[in-house]
Amino acid sequence: MTCRCIRHTELPHTSKLFADFIYDFDRVRKFYPYPPYAAESFAAAAGAIRMDPRRRAQLVEALAEENQNAGEAVLNNLDRLSRLDTLAVATGQQAGLYTGPIYTIYKALTAVRLAADLTERGTPAVPIFWLATEDHDLAEVNHSWVFDVSGQPVRLQASATAQPNQPVGTIRLTGNDGGKLREALAALPFGGEVAELALEAYADGVTFAEGFKRLLARLLSRYGVLLLDPQSPALRRLAAPVIARAIREAPDLTAALLERGKDLETAGYHAQVHMEEKTSLFFLIENGTRTHLTRSSQGYTENGNLLTPEQLLVRLDGNPEDFSPNALLRPVVQDYLLPTVAYIGGPAELAYLAQAEVLYRRVLGRMPVAAPRAGFTILDARAEKLMKRYGLDLGDVLHGPAALEQRIALTLAPPELQAAFHAATQEVESALDGLGAKLSAFDPTLAAALENSRRKIRYQLAKIQGKAAREAMRRTERARSDAAYLINLILPEKTLQERLYSVLPFLARHGLGLLDDIAKAIQFGCPDHQILSV
Repeated sequence: MTCRCIRHTELPHTSKLFADFIYDFDRVRKFYPYPPYAAESFAAAAGAIRMDPRRRAQLVEALAEENQNAGEAVLNNLDRLSRLDTLAVATGQQAGLYTGPIYTIYKALTAVRLAADLTERGTPAVPIFWLATEDHDLAEVNHSWVFDVSGQPVRLQASATAQPNQPVGTIRLTGNDGGKLREALAALPFGGEVAELALEAYADGVTFAEGFKRLLARLLSRYGVLLLDPQSPALRRLAAPVIARAIREAPDLTAALLERGKDLETAGYHAQVHMEEKTSLFFLIENGTRTHLTRSSQGYTENGNLLTPEQLLVRLDGNPEDFSPNALLRPVVQDYLLPTVAYIGGPAELAYLAQAEVLYRRVLGRMPVAAPRAGFTILDARAEKLMKRYGLDLGDVLHGPAALEQRIALTLAPPELQAAFHAATQEVESALDGLGAKLSAFDPTLAAALENSRRKIRYQLAKIQGKAAREAMRRTERARSDAAYLINLILPEKTLQERLYSVLPFLARHGLGLLDDIAKAIQFGCPDHQILSV
């Protein structure tokens, strides 16, 4: 196993906010309380946590219910969490089919590594994974991607019927595309084992939450990851005080969020969540669906009916399970429930936190360290060999299929032809340099005209060289196949590998031990994306 790094700024679609957060924190210091990699950040965040022992005991009891039949490592961490000095390193992800993209696993293992590191440095911590089961966008979670033995991407689609705005965690699968999954993974070394593991977790009839939880438990329990479903009735009751604050202080909280949105725009960023005066910080759960509320000076409107803050508080007291936080309040609820010293997130989640910081300050009076998850591009032996054969780096592949084929094609032209092009270019440049010097002495305007001609000559030479390269590519179909293999592995469907493929095909190719390799490769404190060759 080898690992090397590439800056996030060299990856496609890296946001300015995320790049500044990890590489130039002073630019975003106004929006986050702590730099993400400084030891003193964790010490300060830990020192701000004051968790009532009774509430901690209730949390541990609820988590014990959520993590029944877990392995020894999970039970040990549950016991540690019951101690008053133990903190949490939290992360989470939507409850998608077959765990969704592999970065779900990267998040969890980053939390594992950071919790272990903090514990070694004298701040006891355990990793906790928040199962984001309340989101209601089924189209985001009802599919998953794998690749087959040839590297071809394969899309898997779950069958499920949902009511509009039904939380995805409660939606039941009526089909899991199991036949297609088995077929895709069959020829990979560990394909049968991995397919059965996944299909057992996501059996027909289970909810997305149950399937997600089962498969994560099978993969992560040996690392001691505690799983938390916020739709647990016990946790809903524990979270009620935060919802009550959101109801009572809605005007002030909304004003603070609107001001934060303006500050982000002024700084050259953008708000991740669109906010208006009428935006509610929570939803109501009605007949199993998440109902949007519209806020006004009189209260909240739900399907044309006015609900006063007093009515909502009475309902919250009796039925806390009827309330669900929005994207900005959700992390605040999480870190009220948990003694969170650090939250591990991806670029979009860190952007949410830049807005949510004003809620943390007003509602909790503290905020955990926001820390980026590890990111990887995993290369197998064939991909690594191809990269070396053609003299490629990751950036060559990230430019897309056409650019990659052109890059490979240039290496396939006969060596003597490449040498001839190089010699011709050198001779032309040398001759033009000499001519240019003489023209400058004779008439500077003619020298300027020569520079224009030089650009045209370079263009024509590059054009004929490209045609020769494409002819070499045409003659070498294997090279075209090699380019396709690299694209399908590294930039499938024009998307970064970690944002498309599930963990399943990687486990099917390399075995479950790959999770240990990933965990070992995580270098907390390194801001870069990593290329992992296994």
